[in-house]
Amino acid sequence: MAKRRLTLKVRIPPYESPRNAWRRKLHRAIVSKQKRRRIQYRPTDFLELDIRLYIPGKSLKAHDVDNRMKDVMDALQGRAGGPKSERVLAAIIPNDCQVYRVTMVKSEPPGQSYGEGHLIVRKYRK
Repeated sequence: MAKRRLTLKVRIPPYESPRNAWRRKLHRAIVSKQKRRRIQYRPTDFLELDIRLYIPGKSLKAHDVDNRMKDVMDALQGRAGGPKSERVLAAIIPNDCQVYRVTMVKSEPPGQSYGEGHLIVRKYRK
């Protein structure tokens, strides 16, 4: 049996307000790449996230890492507003309790990035 692919690398759109609109854009970008790579996450998968978020100028200081990380994790779970008991979008990962490690960096965007950040979802390794 072939080994399942779990590593997903996605260019994520620049942050924009309101946050739920950004979560939807982020979700679309992830799902698009997920479908092309044919990657599915199961409830039993242990995962880690590597997030690089590019924020230009004075906005860099205004954005807290924990808030943007929550946005990314909520987008992965299909949450973008509405009651917590209902998912607005299809879940990419069933539950964020599957995430055992997160590395997140916010910085000024390099010229070649067009403001797009990076998200890598992969199997967690101890």
